[in-house]
Amino acid sequence: MNKELMEALDILEKEKEISKETLFEAIENSLITACKNHFGKSDNVTVEINRETGDFLVTAEKEIVATEEEVEDEIDQITLEEALTISKKAQVGEKINVEIKSKEFGRIATQNAKNVILQKIREEERSVIYGQYFEKEKDVVTGVVQRYVGKNIAINLGKADAILNETEQVKGEVFKPTERIKVYILEVKNTPKGPRILVSRTHPELVKRLFESEVTEIKDGTVEIMSIAREAGSRSKIAVYSKDPNVDAVGACVGMNGARVNSIVEELRGEKIDIVNWDENPGNLIQNALSPAKIVAVFADPDEKTAKVVVPDYQLSLAIGKEGQNARLAARLTGFKIDIKSETQAKDAPGFRYEDYMDDEYEEDEYEGEGAVEETSEAEEAAVADETDTVEGTEE
Repeated sequence: MNKELMEALDILEKEKEISKETLFEAIENSLITACKNHFGKSDNVTVEINRETGDFLVTAEKEIVATEEEVEDEIDQITLEEALTISKKAQVGEKINVEIKSKEFGRIATQNAKNVILQKIREEERSVIYGQYFEKEKDVVTGVVQRYVGKNIAINLGKADAILNETEQVKGEVFKPTERIKVYILEVKNTPKGPRILVSRTHPELVKRLFESEVTEIKDGTVEIMSIAREAGSRSKIAVYSKDPNVDAVGACVGMNGARVNSIVEELRGEKIDIVNWDENPGNLIQNALSPAKIVAVFADPDEKTAKVVVPDYQLSLAIGKEGQNARLAARLTGFKIDIKSETQAKDAPGFRYEDYMDDEYEEDEYEGEGAVEETSEAEEAAVADETDTVEGTEE
Protein backbone atom coordinates (compact mmCIF):
# COMPACT_ATOMS: atom_id res chain seq x y z
CA MET A 1 0.00 0.00 0.00
CA ASN A 2 2.81 2.38 0.88
CA LYS A 3 4.50 1.78 -2.46
CA GLU A 4 1.25 2.50 -4.29
CA LEU A 5 0.75 5.63 -2.20
CA MET A 6 4.20 6.96 -3.03
CA GLU A 7 3.67 6.24 -6.75
CA ALA A 8 0.35 8.09 -6.66
CA LEU A 9 1.98 11.08 -4.97
CA ASP A 10 4.74 11.08 -7.61
CA ILE A 11 2.13 11.18 -10.39
CA LEU A 12 0.20 14.00 -8.72
CA GLU A 13 3.38 16.00 -8.22
CA LYS A 14 4.37 15.57 -11.87
CA GLU A 15 1.00 16.06 -13.57
CA LYS A 16 -0.66 18.58 -11.25
CA GLU A 17 2.57 20.24 -10.09
CA ILE A 18 1.48 19.87 -6.47
CA SER A 19 4.39 19.34 -4.10
CA LYS A 20 4.60 16.07 -2.16
CA GLU A 21 4.89 17.98 1.09
CA THR A 22 1.50 19.58 0.46
CA LEU A 23 0.00 16.16 -0.25
CA PHE A 24 1.53 14.69 2.90
CA GLU A 25 0.04 17.53 4.92
CA ALA A 26 -3.34 16.86 3.31
CA ILE A 27 -3.13 13.20 4.33
CA GLU A 28 -2.16 14.17 7.88
CA ASN A 29 -5.13 16.54 8.12
CA SER A 30 -7.46 13.89 6.71
CA LEU A 31 -6.40 11.40 9.38
CA ILE A 32 -6.95 13.98 12.11
CA THR A 33 -10.39 14.70 10.62
CA ALA A 34 -11.15 10.97 10.63
CA CYS A 35 -10.22 10.77 14.31
CA LYS A 36 -12.50 13.66 15.10
CA ASN A 37 -15.40 12.07 13.21
CA HIS A 38 -14.77 8.66 14.83
CA PHE A 39 -14.04 9.69 18.42
CA GLY A 40 -15.78 13.09 18.51
CA LYS A 41 -12.59 15.05 19.21
CA SER A 42 -8.99 15.22 18.01
CA ASP A 43 -7.29 17.80 20.22
CA ASN A 44 -4.77 15.27 21.53
CA VAL A 45 -4.20 13.46 18.21
CA THR A 46 -0.89 13.61 16.35
CA VAL A 47 -0.12 12.21 12.89
CA GLU A 48 3.39 11.48 11.65
CA ILE A 49 4.19 10.36 8.09
CA ASN A 50 7.58 9.16 6.91
CA ARG A 51 8.26 11.20 3.75
CA GLU A 52 10.56 8.50 2.36
CA THR A 53 8.56 5.33 2.89
CA GLY A 54 5.00 6.61 3.27
CA ASP A 55 4.61 4.86 6.67
CA PHE A 56 2.30 6.77 8.99
CA LEU A 57 1.55 6.68 12.70
CA VAL A 58 -1.53 8.11 14.39
CA THR A 59 -1.25 8.57 18.15
CA ALA A 60 -3.36 10.09 20.90
CA GLU A 61 -1.74 11.55 24.00
CA LYS A 62 -3.56 10.12 27.04
CA GLU A 63 -3.31 10.60 30.79
CA ILE A 64 -2.55 7.48 32.83
CA VAL A 65 -5.02 6.74 35.66
CA ALA A 66 -4.84 3.98 38.26
CA THR A 67 -8.02 2.04 37.60
CA GLU A 68 -10.70 1.65 34.97
CA GLU A 69 -13.23 3.27 37.31
CA GLU A 70 -11.23 6.50 37.16
CA VAL A 71 -11.42 6.68 33.34
CA GLU A 72 -13.85 9.51 32.54
CA ASP A 73 -12.95 9.92 28.84
CA GLU A 74 -11.45 7.05 26.83
CA ILE A 75 -10.03 9.51 24.31
CA ASP A 76 -8.00 11.41 26.90
CA GLN A 77 -7.34 8.73 29.56
CA ILE A 78 -5.91 5.22 29.84
CA THR A 79 -5.53 2.80 32.75
CA LEU A 80 -2.12 2.02 34.20
CA GLU A 81 -2.54 -1.62 33.23
CA GLU A 82 -3.02 -0.73 29.55
CA ALA A 83 -0.25 1.83 29.67
CA LEU A 84 2.23 -0.76 30.97
CA THR A 85 1.65 -2.83 27.81
CA ILE A 86 2.94 0.14 25.83
CA SER A 87 5.74 1.23 28.15
CA LYS A 88 7.05 -0.53 31.25
CA LYS A 89 8.04 2.85 32.67
CA ALA A 90 4.45 4.14 32.67
CA GLN A 91 3.27 5.78 35.89
CA VAL A 92 -0.02 7.17 37.13
CA GLY A 93 -0.42 10.89 36.33
CA GLU A 94 1.97 10.85 33.37
CA LYS A 95 1.12 11.21 29.68
CA ILE A 96 1.62 8.46 27.14
CA ASN A 97 1.15 8.28 23.37
CA VAL A 98 -1.25 5.54 22.32
CA GLU A 99 -1.37 4.35 18.71
CA ILE A 100 -4.71 4.61 16.92
CA LYS A 101 -5.42 2.02 14.24
CA SER A 102 -6.90 3.71 11.18
CA LYS A 103 -8.61 0.45 10.27
CA GLU A 104 -10.92 1.03 13.23
CA PHE A 105 -12.40 4.13 11.62
CA GLY A 106 -15.98 3.82 10.42
CA ARG A 107 -17.13 4.21 6.84
CA ILE A 108 -18.31 7.81 7.31
CA ALA A 109 -15.05 8.85 8.98
CA THR A 110 -13.08 7.23 6.14
CA GLN A 111 -15.20 8.92 3.48
CA ASN A 112 -14.76 12.30 5.14
CA ALA A 113 -11.00 11.77 5.28
CA LYS A 114 -11.00 10.96 1.57
CA ASN A 115 -12.99 14.12 0.84
CA VAL A 116 -10.48 16.20 2.80
CA ILE A 117 -7.64 14.90 0.62
CA LEU A 118 -9.54 15.44 -2.64
CA GLN A 119 -10.57 18.95 -1.60
CA LYS A 120 -6.98 19.84 -0.78
CA ILE A 121 -5.80 18.49 -4.14
CA ARG A 122 -8.43 20.57 -5.96
CA GLU A 123 -7.49 23.70 -3.99
CA GLU A 124 -3.80 23.21 -4.66
CA GLU A 125 -4.43 22.55 -8.33
CA ARG A 126 -6.39 25.81 -8.62
CA SER A 127 -3.69 27.62 -6.66
CA VAL A 128 -0.94 26.28 -8.94
CA ILE A 129 -2.86 27.29 -12.07
CA TYR A 130 -3.56 30.73 -10.60
CA GLY A 131 0.13 31.20 -9.83
CA GLN A 132 1.18 30.15 -13.33
CA TYR A 133 -1.15 32.60 -15.06
CA PHE A 134 -0.68 35.38 -12.52
CA GLU A 135 2.99 35.38 -13.53
CA LYS A 136 1.85 35.86 -17.14
CA GLU A 137 -0.36 38.83 -16.30
CA LYS A 138 0.43 41.76 -18.63
CA ASP A 139 1.94 39.35 -21.14
CA VAL A 140 0.85 37.76 -24.42
CA VAL A 141 -0.14 34.09 -24.68
CA THR A 142 -1.53 31.88 -27.43
CA GLY A 143 -4.99 30.46 -26.88
CA VAL A 144 -7.50 28.29 -28.72
CA VAL A 145 -10.96 29.68 -29.36
CA GLN A 146 -13.50 27.44 -27.65
CA ARG A 147 -16.93 28.97 -28.09
CA TYR A 148 -18.98 32.15 -27.98
CA VAL A 149 -20.65 32.82 -24.63
CA GLY A 150 -23.18 35.45 -25.60
CA LYS A 151 -21.01 38.19 -27.08
CA ASN A 152 -17.97 37.08 -25.11
CA ILE A 153 -15.52 34.41 -26.24
CA ALA A 154 -14.14 31.54 -24.16
CA ILE A 155 -10.48 30.86 -24.97
CA ASN A 156 -8.51 27.87 -23.73
CA LEU A 157 -4.99 28.78 -22.64
CA GLY A 158 -3.91 25.24 -21.87
CA LYS A 159 -4.63 24.56 -18.20
CA ALA A 160 -7.34 27.20 -17.84
CA ASP A 161 -9.98 29.02 -19.83
CA ALA A 162 -9.95 32.79 -20.33
CA ILE A 163 -12.73 35.21 -21.18
CA LEU A 164 -12.40 37.68 -24.05
CA ASN A 165 -15.10 40.24 -23.24
CA GLU A 166 -16.94 42.08 -26.00
CA THR A 167 -15.29 45.36 -24.90
CA GLU A 168 -11.84 43.81 -25.42
CA GLN A 169 -12.60 42.46 -28.90
CA VAL A 170 -11.51 44.25 -32.07
CA LYS A 171 -14.51 45.40 -34.01
CA GLY A 172 -14.96 43.22 -37.08
CA GLU A 173 -12.84 40.30 -35.86
CA VAL A 174 -14.67 36.98 -36.04
CA PHE A 175 -13.15 33.77 -34.73
CA LYS A 176 -13.96 30.14 -35.41
CA PRO A 177 -13.75 27.35 -32.81
CA THR A 178 -10.28 25.71 -32.57
CA GLU A 179 -8.68 28.82 -34.11
CA ARG A 180 -5.39 29.82 -32.46
CA ILE A 181 -4.99 33.49 -31.56
CA LYS A 182 -2.69 35.61 -29.43
CA VAL A 183 -4.24 37.53 -26.55
CA TYR A 184 -2.98 39.92 -23.88
CA ILE A 185 -3.69 38.86 -20.29
CA LEU A 186 -5.34 41.83 -18.60
CA GLU A 187 -6.05 40.40 -15.18
CA VAL A 188 -5.99 37.13 -13.26
CA LYS A 189 -8.36 36.83 -10.30
CA ASN A 190 -8.35 34.04 -7.73
CA THR A 191 -11.90 32.78 -7.11
CA PRO A 192 -13.34 29.77 -5.23
CA LYS A 193 -14.07 28.17 -8.61
CA GLY A 194 -10.53 28.66 -9.84
CA PRO A 195 -8.66 31.47 -11.58
CA ARG A 196 -10.71 33.91 -13.64
CA ILE A 197 -8.57 35.17 -16.51
CA LEU A 198 -9.54 38.24 -18.52
CA VAL A 199 -7.79 38.78 -21.87
CA SER A 200 -7.75 41.48 -24.55
CA ARG A 201 -7.20 41.90 -28.27
CA THR A 202 -7.47 45.70 -28.19
CA HIS A 203 -4.88 46.67 -25.56
CA PRO A 204 -1.88 48.68 -26.86
CA GLU A 205 0.45 46.42 -24.87
CA LEU A 206 -0.55 43.55 -27.16
CA VAL A 207 1.28 45.26 -30.03
CA LYS A 208 4.25 46.00 -27.78
CA ARG A 209 4.55 42.40 -26.60
CA LEU A 210 4.25 41.09 -30.16
CA PHE A 211 7.18 43.29 -31.20
CA GLU A 212 9.17 42.10 -28.17
CA SER A 213 8.69 38.49 -29.19
CA GLU A 214 9.34 39.14 -32.89
CA VAL A 215 12.26 41.60 -32.79
CA THR A 216 15.50 40.25 -31.33
CA GLU A 217 16.90 43.73 -30.74
CA ILE A 218 13.93 44.62 -28.52
CA LYS A 219 14.20 41.34 -26.64
CA ASP A 220 17.89 41.89 -25.83
CA GLY A 221 17.37 45.56 -24.93
CA THR A 222 19.25 47.15 -27.84
CA VAL A 223 16.06 48.72 -29.13
CA GLU A 224 13.42 50.06 -26.77
CA ILE A 225 9.76 50.85 -27.42
CA MET A 226 9.34 54.28 -25.82
CA SER A 227 5.69 54.92 -26.57
CA ILE A 228 2.73 53.35 -28.31
CA ALA A 229 -0.68 54.55 -29.48
CA ARG A 230 -3.32 52.26 -30.90
CA GLU A 231 -6.76 52.27 -32.42
CA ALA A 232 -7.39 48.54 -32.44
CA GLY A 233 -8.20 47.02 -35.80
CA SER A 234 -7.28 50.16 -37.71
CA ARG A 235 -3.86 51.66 -36.97
CA SER A 236 -1.06 51.76 -34.42
CA LYS A 237 1.93 54.04 -34.01
CA ILE A 238 5.01 53.07 -32.02
CA ALA A 239 8.06 55.20 -31.22
CA VAL A 240 11.32 53.27 -30.90
CA TYR A 241 14.79 54.21 -29.73
CA SER A 242 18.14 52.46 -30.16
CA LYS A 243 20.74 52.56 -27.40
CA ASP A 244 23.35 51.53 -29.96
CA PRO A 245 24.03 54.31 -32.50
CA ASN A 246 24.98 51.65 -35.05
CA VAL A 247 21.53 50.02 -34.87
CA ASP A 248 18.63 51.43 -36.87
CA ALA A 249 15.68 51.10 -34.48
CA VAL A 250 13.00 51.45 -37.14
CA GLY A 251 14.80 49.12 -39.53
CA ALA A 252 15.17 46.46 -36.84
CA CYS A 253 11.43 46.54 -36.16
CA VAL A 254 10.51 46.47 -39.84
CA GLY A 255 12.87 43.59 -40.65
CA MET A 256 14.20 42.36 -43.97
CA ASN A 257 11.63 43.23 -46.63
CA GLY A 258 9.20 44.02 -43.83
CA ALA A 259 9.18 40.41 -42.59
CA ARG A 260 9.02 41.23 -38.89
CA VAL A 261 6.34 43.89 -38.98
CA ASN A 262 4.31 41.93 -41.54
CA SER A 263 4.06 38.92 -39.24
CA ILE A 264 2.65 41.19 -36.53
CA VAL A 265 0.26 42.85 -38.98
CA GLU A 266 -0.92 39.38 -39.99
CA GLU A 267 -1.53 38.42 -36.36
CA LEU A 268 -3.53 41.65 -35.91
CA ARG A 269 -5.62 40.86 -38.99
CA GLY A 270 -4.28 43.63 -41.22
CA GLU A 271 -4.00 46.45 -38.69
CA LYS A 272 -1.62 49.11 -40.08
CA ILE A 273 1.46 49.89 -38.01
CA ASP A 274 3.58 53.07 -38.24
CA ILE A 275 7.05 52.80 -36.71
CA VAL A 276 8.85 56.08 -35.99
CA ASN A 277 12.03 57.15 -34.24
CA TRP A 278 11.80 58.44 -30.69
CA ASP A 279 13.45 61.79 -30.01
CA GLU A 280 14.01 63.63 -26.72
CA ASN A 281 13.30 66.87 -28.57
CA PRO A 282 9.49 67.27 -28.45
CA GLY A 283 9.46 69.06 -31.79
CA ASN A 284 11.35 66.31 -33.57
CA LEU A 285 9.23 63.65 -31.89
CA ILE A 286 6.00 65.33 -33.01
CA GLN A 287 7.33 65.65 -36.54
CA ASN A 288 8.17 61.94 -36.57
CA ALA A 289 4.81 61.03 -35.02
CA LEU A 290 2.89 62.86 -37.75
CA SER A 291 4.65 60.82 -40.42
CA PRO A 292 4.11 60.35 -43.33
CA ALA A 293 3.05 64.02 -43.49
CA LYS A 294 5.75 66.63 -44.14
CA ILE A 295 6.11 69.39 -41.56
CA VAL A 296 7.12 73.02 -42.09
CA ALA A 297 7.50 73.92 -38.43
CA VAL A 298 6.57 72.76 -34.95
CA PHE A 299 6.20 75.03 -31.93
CA ALA A 300 6.11 72.73 -28.90
CA ASP A 301 5.56 73.83 -25.30
CA PRO A 302 6.94 71.06 -23.05
CA ASP A 303 5.46 72.64 -19.92
CA GLU A 304 1.92 72.94 -21.22
CA LYS A 305 2.24 69.79 -23.33
CA THR A 306 0.83 71.60 -26.34
CA ALA A 307 2.17 72.01 -29.84
CA LYS A 308 1.30 74.06 -32.90
CA VAL A 309 2.22 72.46 -36.19
CA VAL A 310 2.42 74.06 -39.63
CA VAL A 311 2.26 71.84 -42.71
CA PRO A 312 2.20 72.60 -46.44
CA ASP A 313 -1.31 73.19 -47.75
CA TYR A 314 -1.30 69.98 -49.78
CA GLN A 315 -0.20 67.95 -46.72
CA LEU A 316 -2.93 69.10 -44.32
CA SER A 317 -5.35 66.23 -44.94
CA LEU A 318 -2.51 63.70 -44.74
CA ALA A 319 -1.27 65.15 -41.44
CA ILE A 320 -4.73 65.07 -39.91
CA GLY A 321 -5.59 61.68 -41.40
CA LYS A 322 -8.92 60.04 -42.09
CA GLU A 323 -11.38 61.25 -39.46
CA GLY A 324 -8.43 62.83 -37.63
CA GLN A 325 -6.79 59.48 -36.92
CA ASN A 326 -3.18 60.40 -37.76
CA ALA A 327 -3.25 63.52 -35.59
CA ARG A 328 -5.08 61.69 -32.79
CA LEU A 329 -2.57 58.84 -32.67
CA ALA A 330 0.34 61.30 -32.86
CA ALA A 331 -1.08 63.17 -29.87
CA ARG A 332 -1.37 59.95 -27.85
CA LEU A 333 2.09 58.83 -28.89
CA THR A 334 3.78 62.08 -27.86
CA GLY A 335 1.52 63.14 -24.99
CA PHE A 336 1.10 66.57 -26.59
CA LYS A 337 -2.10 68.31 -27.59
CA ILE A 338 -1.40 69.05 -31.25
CA ASP A 339 -2.98 71.85 -33.26
CA ILE A 340 -2.32 71.42 -37.00
CA LYS A 341 -2.74 74.17 -39.56
CA SER A 342 -1.74 74.62 -43.17
CA GLU A 343 0.61 77.45 -44.11
CA THR A 344 -2.30 79.46 -45.47
CA GLN A 345 -4.33 78.98 -42.30
CA ALA A 346 -1.33 79.85 -40.15
CA LYS A 347 -0.82 83.14 -41.99
CA ASP A 348 -4.48 84.06 -41.70
CA ALA A 349 -5.01 83.02 -38.05
CA PRO A 350 -4.06 85.79 -35.59
CA GLY A 351 -3.41 83.28 -32.84
CA PHE A 352 -1.12 81.21 -35.01
CA ARG A 353 0.98 83.77 -36.88
CA TYR A 354 4.73 83.34 -36.87
CA GLU A 355 5.06 86.95 -35.76
CA ASP A 356 3.53 86.00 -32.41
CA TYR A 357 6.68 84.11 -31.54
CA MET A 358 9.07 87.03 -32.09
CA ASP A 359 11.07 88.31 -29.12
CA ASP A 360 13.98 90.74 -29.47
CA GLU A 361 15.44 89.57 -26.18
CA TYR A 362 16.83 86.42 -27.82
CA GLU A 363 19.28 86.11 -30.62
CA GLU A 364 18.24 84.72 -33.95
CA ASP A 365 18.82 80.95 -34.30
CA GLU A 366 19.35 78.98 -37.45
CA TYR A 367 16.19 78.01 -39.32
CA GLU A 368 16.45 75.24 -41.86
CA GLY A 369 13.34 76.08 -43.85
CA GLU A 370 10.77 73.44 -44.75
CA GLY A 371 10.79 70.47 -42.44
CA ALA A 372 12.57 72.29 -39.60
CA VAL A 373 11.32 71.47 -36.12
CA GLU A 374 11.89 73.60 -33.05
CA GLU A 375 11.25 73.14 -29.34
CA THR A 376 9.18 75.84 -27.74
CA SER A 377 11.35 78.26 -25.91
CA GLU A 378 11.01 81.96 -26.48
CA ALA A 379 14.47 82.11 -28.02
CA GLU A 380 13.83 79.39 -30.54
CA GLU A 381 10.33 80.58 -31.40
CA ALA A 382 11.65 84.08 -31.99
CA ALA A 383 14.33 82.68 -34.26
CA VAL A 384 11.79 80.75 -36.27
CA ALA A 385 9.56 83.81 -36.44
CA ASP A 386 12.32 86.06 -37.73
CA GLU A 387 13.43 83.65 -40.39
CA THR A 388 9.87 82.83 -41.39
CA ASP A 389 9.28 86.51 -42.13
CA THR A 390 12.24 86.40 -44.45
CA VAL A 391 10.96 83.29 -46.19
CA GLU A 392 7.50 84.78 -46.61
CA GLY A 393 8.98 88.03 -47.95
CA THR A 394 10.95 86.13 -50.55
CA GLU A 395 7.87 84.20 -51.67
CA GLU A 396 5.93 87.42 -52.08
